[in-house]
Amino acid sequence: QVQLVESGGGLVQAGGSLRLSCAASGLTFSTYAMGWFRQAPGKEREFVASVSWSMSNTNYANSVKGRFTISRDNAKSTLSLQMNGLNPEDTAVYYCAARSGRYYSSRQDDYHYWGQGTQVTVSS
Repeated sequence: QVQLVESGGGLVQAGGSLRLSCAASGLTFSTYAMGWFRQAPGKEREFVASVSWSMSNTNYANSVKGRFTISRDNAKSTLSLQMNGLNPEDTAVYYCAARSGRYYSSRQDDYHYWGQGTQVTVSS
């Protein structure tokens, strides 16, 4: 049974930082591309960042480029998202997702497994 468990969310002031983690189990992590998505209140879920299975390629939404960094540790089956320079518009539930195959994607439909999400709240 595949499980993706996010952690690291919380309340932070504008300009602050958080580091999200996603622990994966039940799959051969190194053979999956991974992604982070988020859903703000009243909005649709949107792409944040993705990484190929070897970390050779990454992709970011324009809204987070230069502030967020996605990384993975295949030996530990974990995915991370370092978020710096947070602003209230980053408030959302953040989800990690796994996509079978080498290449990353920004399309939600390309992902096979999803975590339950972790709440990030940025106060002004």
